[in-house]
Order: sequence, then C-alpha cells, then structure tokens
Amino acid sequence: MNTFFSPARLNALLAKEFIQMRRDRVTFAMMLGVPLMLLILFGFAINNDPKRLPAALLAMSNDQYSRAMVTALENTGYYRFDHIAESEAEAERLLERGTVSFVVTIPADFGTRVARGDQPQILIDADATDPSVASGAISTLGTVASQALLRAQGKQAAAAENARSQLDVVVHRRYNPEGISQYNIVPGLLGVILQMTMVMMTAMALTRETERGTMENLLAMPASPVEIMFGKVLPYAGVGAVQVVVVLIAAKLLFFVPFIGGMTLLLSSILIFVLGLVLLGYSISTVSRTQMQAMQLTFFFFLPSILLSGFMFPYRGMPGWAQTLGEIFPLTHFLRVVRAVMLKGATLPAVAGEIVWLIGFVVLFAGMALARFRRTLD
Repeated sequence: MNTFFSPARLNALLAKEFIQMRRDRVTFAMMLGVPLMLLILFGFAINNDPKRLPAALLAMSNDQYSRAMVTALENTGYYRFDHIAESEAEAERLLERGTVSFVVTIPADFGTRVARGDQPQILIDADATDPSVASGAISTLGTVASQALLRAQGKQAAAAENARSQLDVVVHRRYNPEGISQYNIVPGLLGVILQMTMVMMTAMALTRETERGTMENLLAMPASPVEIMFGKVLPYAGVGAVQVVVVLIAAKLLFFVPFIGGMTLLLSSILIFVLGLVLLGYSISTVSRTQMQAMQLTFFFFLPSILLSGFMFPYRGMPGWAQTLGEIFPLTHFLRVVRAVMLKGATLPAVAGEIVWLIGFVVLFAGMALARFRRTLD
C-alpha cells in the first residue's frame, strides 16, 4: 500500500469535495454570480464621463441667440434640459435637492448686448459636490458656447481667442468650489463603513448561535420574535453609533469637510440608516446556516450596492437601468442625504423623499426578519 500518494484516495477526496460544493448552493452561486455581476457592472454600468446630465434653464431672454446657446450645450451631450425654472429660488431648490446638476441662467439683456456688439454673459451654476461629474461638462463650455454665438451671428470662422472674446461664461461651482474630492468621498465613506460593518456583524449574530449550539436555548426563552430581534440588533446599533462619532470627528479634524446643515437632521438620518442595516443583517442571518454563508450573502449585497450607489462612480453617468437598480439599495439614498446635509446645508423638505425611502427599508427588512424567524421556530 502506497502511504505517500494514492490516486484512489485522491479521487475519493475530490468526489467528497465536489459533493460538498454541490450541496452548498450559496457558495456555488457566489462563484458564478460574482464574476458575472462584475462583468456586467463594469462593462455596461460604470462610466467616469457622465453624459446627458439633468439641467435647468432659467432664461430671462428668448431670442435667437439664447436658443442657440441652449442648443449648443445640448449638442455637447453633457446637458439635458428637462427643467425650466421660473425664478432663481426655484432653480436654487432644484440644485439643493439634487434634481439637476446644472442651472444655466441667460440674462434678460443677452440678445441686446449681442446686437450692440458688447460682450454678453451667461451664468452656469454647477453642483460640484462630486467634482468628477461637473468637470467634463464645464470643460466644454467656453469654446462651444462662443462658437455657437458666432454661428448665430453668421460668422462661420473665427480664431479661438476671438471666439472666446465674444462671450463671457461665468461658472459657479456650488457647494465645493475648489473641487476637493475628500468633501465628496468622506461623507460617502460614512455610509460605506456603516453598511460593511453593521450588516456583516449582525448577519453573523444568529448564525453564531446556531453553530455554537445555543440556538435552542435562545428559542426556549419566554421571549417573542420581536424581543429576540431587537435584543440582537440594538447592541450592534450602539457599535454603529461609536463608528459615526469617529468618522464625523475625523471628517472635521482631519479632512476639514464642511458641516453646513443641521446636526439633528444628520444624526436622525444616520439612525434610520443604521437601524435598516442591522435589520437587513438580521434577515440575512435567518437564511444562513453558517457564518461563512452569512459573510458571502453580505458580500453579494455589498458589492453592487457600493458600485451602483454613486459612491465610487458618478451616479448620473450610469445608464437608466443601472440607476433604477441602484435605487433599491439603502446606501444610494443615504449618500444623497448625508452629502446634501453636510455640503449643501439642505433642510428636511429637501431630503424628505430620501428619508422616506430609508424608513421604507427599515419596515421592509423588519418584516422580512420577523417572517423568516417565525418559520425557523417550526
């Protein structure tokens, strides 16, 4: 008998491992699903140069030159004028809520100054909370708009410097005028860190009880499913509170991220988000047999969430189907809230819709957890 190597013993071990892989459906699905998901997301959904960004037009003049400006901006492929603002206050609200990325203001004397030969002026307010979104669209402004004005005047050819002298394009980078990327990344990291730790730690809570054999003792206790659920998730919510304090202090002292909005609104939004995350983790723990499965399911949720939420890549740069898919993740809505409150000073009416989404996730995940937990009691 060969004690060093036996093909028969190796075949038996291989057969055993393949049978185990076939029975572990979660791991097998991860092996096939994760590469396919990454190929689709990076191949079709991710775009670092977003086009057709939503824009609002505040036109106080409706002459041929103004229309030429709007047409030229649309032809660049970066702007999509789907909002017509009636006043500066309305335009400000659209920017604050994140409904549009740009507001193009054409003054009332635009056509008159062009006809007189004076240098006309247009104003573009850009939401620069994410510098990568605004940079490409802003870089095309001066030359494109000036050449469009020359064509509208019947001047087909002109030197580049002469074209620029025909029009003064004033760009206001709102909320992040210096284009500092940390102002956009650090608030987003708050959501990413909370999601990564809260979901994973809570998902492993119930599976740990099963693996250690203490689940029977837990079920034998005179406690309702609601009491058991909150008894499991609230300690991790407390850990999340500590993480929030650490991240916010680091954001202020290390990265100098501005805190323009109200702290009460910010902390209330974070509380709702954390509660939704721990309930999601608890739901995952009710369908996982082992801690390894819980970690795998958490990763399978975490990966598309971070890619489609607008944290790593511009949300506006993704195709429509990817943006729709991104709406089903709590992180997407939380990033909008935390960036709007911290960088824009948004008030409750401006972020109320996103907070309603977060509350909806809390109710959904709580219902899922309770429904699944009752089935495990049978």
